[in-house]
Amino acid sequence: MKNRMTRRALFALTAAGTALALTACGGNVGGGSAESGKFPSGPVTMTVGQAPGGSTDLIARAAAEGMADSLGVSMPVVNKPGANGALATKEVAAMKADGQNLVLLNASLITITPLAVSEEETVSLDDLDVLMGLSQDDYVMVASKSSGLKTVEDIKKSDKKLSFGTTGVGTGSQLAQELLLAQADIDGTTVPFDSGSPALTAVMGDQVQVSTIQLGEAKPQIDAGAVVPIVVFSKERNEFLPEVPTAIEAGYEVPVSQYRAIAAPKGLSDEAKDKLVESIKEATKADSYKSFNEKNLLTTHEISGEEVVSEWTELASTYKKLTEEHGISLAGN
Repeated sequence: MKNRMTRRALFALTAAGTALALTACGGNVGGGSAESGKFPSGPVTMTVGQAPGGSTDLIARAAAEGMADSLGVSMPVVNKPGANGALATKEVAAMKADGQNLVLLNASLITITPLAVSEEETVSLDDLDVLMGLSQDDYVMVASKSSGLKTVEDIKKSDKKLSFGTTGVGTGSQLAQELLLAQADIDGTTVPFDSGSPALTAVMGDQVQVSTIQLGEAKPQIDAGAVVPIVVFSKERNEFLPEVPTAIEAGYEVPVSQYRAIAAPKGLSDEAKDKLVESIKEATKADSYKSFNEKNLLTTHEISGEEVVSEWTELASTYKKLTEEHGISLAGN
């Protein structure tokens, strides 16, 4: 009798323990948490294909800060520079589509880089779920003060052999400037630098007479009178430089700007996608984010992921057509 009671007691204790275990795991005998399928399940990583401190990196960090608050998880930003962001984008695109890994995209990677590299090196939006567009960063053509150049017509009429600086091969700077020079039938020597800073320094010192640079980098020197703005390459006049005409106003078809967007590996669940999009919207509404845009001379361009895909696909087609029409090779061939 004593042994039978012991067995019953043991059975009762075992059953109770099993019930408690099932309750703790939400009744999932497989051992997973009932919360395991929900998003986010931990930190959400934002990968940037450019070096720390540049415009793309700063935009990613400003967006990530607000998104982290909305999602209720940490959002580290990881820099993996190389090939204008192609290496980082391909790496993220190959990850699991669970929303835990995102990438900050530059439009130039999709719309311009394919004009300068082989097909194997290009990145396709087909491999990504584009969540939302963020901002527009415009290019401005500036001339050295000592050159005396103030308009495109001045450049066309110049008797001197002019040099033109860009921020690198396969960039929006190179594309915008080469298209303008070709359409205006301007001859000169193109000098590619490895970023905007040396291109700006060169034009300030008149080592090159003209350079095309992102507005955020050039604006302080424009305000100081160290360089002279000629045209901006946006479709409409830039709100931070309203007195300077667009290349289109000057009579040239050169609609080139840098756009940025956030994307994830293809195949997100509706739940993850909706939460991520909502977090981006919340981040862009914050006063701190708006102040960031203004401080860095970024024009808001907060459009849906579907609109981003449509816009960038159209831009890629336009740029390809224009470079072919004018015989321009961004690869330098």
